[in-house]
Amino acid sequence: YMQRVAIQGSPTTLSAVTNVYHANAAVHEDEKHPFRKYFEELRIGDTVITHKRTITEADIVNFANVSWDHFYAHTDHTSLEGTIFERPVAHGYFILSVAAGLFVDARKGPVLLNYGLDECRFLKPVYAGSTIGVKLTCKEKITQDRKDENDIPKGVVKWLVEVRDELNEEVAIATILTMVKKKIK
Repeated sequence: YMQRVAIQGSPTTLSAVTNVYHANAAVHEDEKHPFRKYFEELRIGDTVITHKRTITEADIVNFANVSWDHFYAHTDHTSLEGTIFERPVAHGYFILSVAAGLFVDARKGPVLLNYGLDECRFLKPVYAGSTIGVKLTCKEKITQDRKDENDIPKGVVKWLVEVRDELNEEVAIATILTMVKKKIK
């Protein structure tokens, strides 16, 4: 027989009880970038707030050319009448790529690889001249068993990626997954 249970509390309390970060819970910012931490060292709520980057018209055109995504909303100034767009808009995947460029610590370290992307939403158009920054928060940790004695000890870390513009309005949100090495062998 099954029974329903309800848990109430602040986002910080719920994060502590569920071991999953909940929006508006307390975060931990320290000098060590979360991508420099091993799986065991990461805490739910570990956060980095990035510097900012301004999106240019050349960025939008270059991404369209590299990706072959020449959808009219990104490239055709004359076809925007009757749409929600004021002028050509940056590709959502470009914004996500810029976000990654802002939050990644590129040096070799405990983060082994990008493992995927969940729950991605593009919430507000980003135009040339907009400036974006990112808040990256450790959302959840999932340990993985070793497949054999040669397998690297690791776990999956889910990260909440919040992209905001110069008005501090959220323009994109996603959960990304990384494989992170464990310290222990």
